[in-house]
Amino acid sequence: MHSVIQPEGWAAAKGYANGVLTDDGRLFIGGQIGWTAAQVFETDDFIEQMEQALKNIVAVVTAAGGVTSDITRLTWYVIDKKQYVARQREVGEAYRRVMGRHFPAMTMVVVAGLIEDRALIEIEATAVLAKQRRT
Repeated sequence: MHSVIQPEGWAAAKGYANGVLTDDGRLFIGGQIGWTAAQVFETDDFIEQMEQALKNIVAVVTAAGGVTSDITRLTWYVIDKKQYVARQREVGEAYRRVMGRHFPAMTMVVVAGLIEDRALIEIEATAVLAKQRRT
């Protein structure tokens, strides 16, 4: 059995779930991009989109009753490796603003493009929620 997780106030996901929580506490978070809860891009800057995608992941974890430290894996999909590498300091600063010093297992994949044309990055995640914190 599982529960679909949709943060309160978010525009409805169409054809997918933002999160799926299993009975044993595993939370699978669908790829999050740099748009707001209303599915609006407010920027075309890589760092700002990255930070928003991470905030979106944390929002799904929180909606499931979890906390940032429950996140166990992140898979990043970027369309511009050179920009990512050139802005490593800013990437780290933005990451720590959202995630603190929590560093789950991570994978970075360079892709030719993402479904949303304005998206520069997509990040998917897995979390494991403690039994006492599950929704």
